Amino acid sequence: MTDFTMEKGADGVAIITWDVPGKSMNVMSMEAWPVLEGLVDDALADDAVKGIVITSGKEGSFAGGMDLNVIAKMKEMAGDNPAQGLMDGLMNMHSILRKIERGGMDDKNKGGKPIAAALPGTALGIGLEIPLACHRIFAADNPKAKIGLPEIMVGIFPGAGGTTRLVRKLGAMGASPLLLEGKLNDPKKAKTAGVVDEVVPADELIAKAKEWILSEPTFVKPWDEKGYKMPGGAPYHPAGFMTFVGASAMVNGKTQGAFPAAKALLSAVYEGALVPFDTALKIEARWFTNVLMNPSSSAMIRSLFINKEALEKGANRPDVPDHKVKKVGVMGAGMMGAGIALVSAMAGMEVVLIDQKQEAADKGKSYTADYMDKGIKRGKATEEKKEKTLGLITATTDYAALEGCDLVIEAVFEDPGVKAEVTKKVLEAVGDDCIFATNTSTLPITELAKASDKPEQFIGIHFFSPVEKMMLVEIIKGKETGPRAVAKALDYVRQIRKTPIAVNDARFFYCNRCIIPYINEGIRMVSEGVAPALIDNAARQLGFPVGPLQLVDETSIDLGAKIARATRAAMGDDYPDEAVDEVIFWMEGEGRLGRKANAGFFDYDEKGKRQGYWAGLAEKYPQAEDQPDLIEVQHRLMFAQVLEAVRALEEGVLEDIREGDVGAILAWGFAPWSGGPFSWLDIIGTPYAAERCDQLTEAHGARFTCPDLLREMADKSQSFYGRFGSQAEAA
Repeated sequence: MTDFTMEKGADGVAIITWDVPGKSMNVMSMEAWPVLEGLVDDALADDAVKGIVITSGKEGSFAGGMDLNVIAKMKEMAGDNPAQGLMDGLMNMHSILRKIERGGMDDKNKGGKPIAAALPGTALGIGLEIPLACHRIFAADNPKAKIGLPEIMVGIFPGAGGTTRLVRKLGAMGASPLLLEGKLNDPKKAKTAGVVDEVVPADELIAKAKEWILSEPTFVKPWDEKGYKMPGGAPYHPAGFMTFVGASAMVNGKTQGAFPAAKALLSAVYEGALVPFDTALKIEARWFTNVLMNPSSSAMIRSLFINKEALEKGANRPDVPDHKVKKVGVMGAGMMGAGIALVSAMAGMEVVLIDQKQEAADKGKSYTADYMDKGIKRGKATEEKKEKTLGLITATTDYAALEGCDLVIEAVFEDPGVKAEVTKKVLEAVGDDCIFATNTSTLPITELAKASDKPEQFIGIHFFSPVEKMMLVEIIKGKETGPRAVAKALDYVRQIRKTPIAVNDARFFYCNRCIIPYINEGIRMVSEGVAPALIDNAARQLGFPVGPLQLVDETSIDLGAKIARATRAAMGDDYPDEAVDEVIFWMEGEGRLGRKANAGFFDYDEKGKRQGYWAGLAEKYPQAEDQPDLIEVQHRLMFAQVLEAVRALEEGVLEDIREGDVGAILAWGFAPWSGGPFSWLDIIGTPYAAERCDQLTEAHGARFTCPDLLREMADKSQSFYGRFGSQAEAA
């Protein structure tokens, strides 16, 4: 069976059905293109065929896009001249889609046959680019369907004509949310946006498409007719010029120039709008080739699609039977506990939410009610869904309600004594098989497990705040944690539709181990007289969502001081961050505790909006006359993090570099364009990384000392994915 098949009806309509064997959703492969072209050629040449409908054999979906595993390998497949190979492959795709778009018409737009796309549901990426080449797009009225071009989210942009066609169909302004933000719409909103032409009942989808085909419609695309004018104006039109100026400012404002795909997309749109359609397709292909040749795109695709999907499917899950959670207990109804209860109930689990006082437990449950109310206002939820979700949550003070729980997650105050007391009370109330998880960001799991008489059933589950928004969950294995506990934690994270990474127990685990040096390096530079704006903007120009000073304000300065004191007590004479503590403890003493106090590194107005850096900072730490080079600041911030990632791998805290890369991007927004710490080191090369470590060590201190593993790899000119990638794929 091939990916595409065709059936010619007695009514003169040929139905081409896309149905990839063994896949739940269609994805496009390189081998499928000539098959599609051959069927289109056959139908266009057959006098008995009046028109064509292209649809899907998958219930509820048309296509999920191009197989990103193929895109990731396109350069390797392209031979000795990869850029030319990529360009040739793209232009071949364009010629096939152009053949569909022209429908067999001659140069004078005469003759030809109409071709309609009939979408049963979701149509993403190439799954929308093919319909955009058709003459009319029919979509089934399927509220769960998502229609759009999300390529920008994984470091590329629509490169099979989607960029050029959508801009010519909607205008640059109308197309920008779909292209630059990867916005997805349900069918009705896609019609309102002008992406699809008709939304029809699902059981009438093919009939309506056939009806249009047989109505002898006019089907020449607007851009193939004389006198075509782009909606909103082309770049040389005053209105269009202002659109492109605004779009350029928006893209650079949001990306700070760190994401090559966004800039390339805007260039393809602008340049393509100045020339005839077929030339615009060549320009789009050249810019798409440019992006694919950039190592950033390969790294983003690998981390944000291939690796992320593998981890979500249980790449590192122990080989034990299914451990899906049926009933979960949540200890502590504060912000974290309330968030955990929310996502668990939304996943359909029965939830017991316990706090010391009934009022606190009820308040924790009301967090779900408030969240659902906001969803109802946005049209994302219903009253029925709200009542069903709330009905799954029991808010109580009674530990006996935990009976029957197969997982309990403790999210109480970050104090070992308090956590130990709760652990013992829980274990008295639950069955022998119940897995106990502690939500902590810093406390060692192995030590906390001593409160349990079953340490093999004790595990760490580190959520990030706010739980419902953050996509990563860090699972921490104590020294005695068993495979059943790991499987239970991984299966639970899969149920709540988040991405897990599983690491071994160590101070700060993996994520905080890397985040804290990032924050500390920024604070250290303040003490040296580096301008705060230079520090934060240097980070933002690397693609970080916020700079280190803004981040510490958001997470609270007193929390940083608490962590610093605990770390100093644990490390003794080996503690390396006195210069950082001087700033943090002084800020704490001044009552500058961050956003929550409306006073931190930034000043805030009464509504909590940032007003600029606090003037008192410059009085205490005057800015140096000679400010450091931007690259020097950026390298200090980057190496502070990536060297900790390498040490975590070296020490066995990380067992899989995929988890290190995916975790860094999802947990704290580590330069997504780079693909993560290990991908970034591969991009700059381990020999240069080791050399730069030596330079930074000489200039700034021993914290930049090159790890032995990195030094060894540099000496052998090895890359991390070259050395460890195959091990990760085999895991």
